Amino acid sequence: MNPFFKKLTRREQHIFSIFFSIFCMGVAIAVSFIYHNLVPDNLTNIVLIFILALVVVSRYTVGYWYGIFCCLFAVVCVNYLFAYPYFALNFTLPDYPVTFLGMAAITLLTSTLTSHLAKQAEMLAEHEKKLNEAEKEKMRANLLRAISHDLRTPLTGIIGNSSVFLENQVRLSEEEKTEIVSNINNDANWLLNMVENLLTVTRITGDNLTVKSNEEPLEEVVAESLQRLSKRYPDVVIDAQIPDEFILVPMDAILIEQVTINLLENAIIHSESVAPIKLLVENHSDHVSFTIRDYGVGLPREMLNNLFDSTVYTTSGTSDAHRGMGIGLSICQTIITAHHGTLTGRNHKHGAEFIFTLPKTIKEDGLEK
Repeated sequence: MNPFFKKLTRREQHIFSIFFSIFCMGVAIAVSFIYHNLVPDNLTNIVLIFILALVVVSRYTVGYWYGIFCCLFAVVCVNYLFAYPYFALNFTLPDYPVTFLGMAAITLLTSTLTSHLAKQAEMLAEHEKKLNEAEKEKMRANLLRAISHDLRTPLTGIIGNSSVFLENQVRLSEEEKTEIVSNINNDANWLLNMVENLLTVTRITGDNLTVKSNEEPLEEVVAESLQRLSKRYPDVVIDAQIPDEFILVPMDAILIEQVTINLLENAIIHSESVAPIKLLVENHSDHVSFTIRDYGVGLPREMLNNLFDSTVYTTSGTSDAHRGMGIGLSICQTIITAHHGTLTGRNHKHGAEFIFTLPKTIKEDGLEK
């Protein structure tokens, strides 16, 4: 079925088919009259003109009947208007049965092929819908699995530290009190960051995991990300390299800022290094790329094959909530996928790096305008 029909009701499809069939037959008659005046007594080519019209009708109308009706109409027109004696029906012409059968066969074959293609298109659309639903269910499952760990651990730490403080505050030194309060503050900030991550997912909507995008200045998005991160980690040095030219990229700025912050924060926490982290933004012909590169211990080998499945990974083997990065990477991948970009992670000679890309044009079947 013509994709145009998907926007029409069944009644509107039949109305369109009627007027489209009349239009095609009218065009075929007009072209045939012109050709007949230029090249008289050339019935074969006139038949080909009507066959072409029948193919178009069969392709762009609903069902078989419009093509079959136009086939009968075309045979009568050829016989009445363009076969001698003109403007008279003569069903005794020797080639009349062959003309009729040929037109009918072509019409039926084209209509059948069109119907089969329409059914295949519907099956593919249904299959794609199921894949999208499965992807969403996988994302939900991954988030729930990660949340079950990443929420429980810092909450346990907050409860434990607060209990120690309340029960032993008289006997604790000022240094011990400061350490306990600092631990509570760190765990609370981690929970706040996780809530921000989860809230970003609510901005991704629809069966196709799409986002609402606008043309955003690349430099402003990066600057906002760095500013927000500096409030959490004022002592961390980030070497940001951004193209000098003014670049507009279609995106949801809040989501891309969250991705950038998540990847930079992972580098800060998991690299186990005080070396500056590099943020490299590059402008390519059809996309822009963001590279977050640290100079630390790198990614564990067992983690490289399933970076984005929300498994809770650690580099030290402890259950420290600040070591888990799976939920953040899973959300990052979901956001970048919704933007029709790519996200990859790998090790380099002196640490780890994550690279994500964003297309510079909006796709009609992807991002929403």
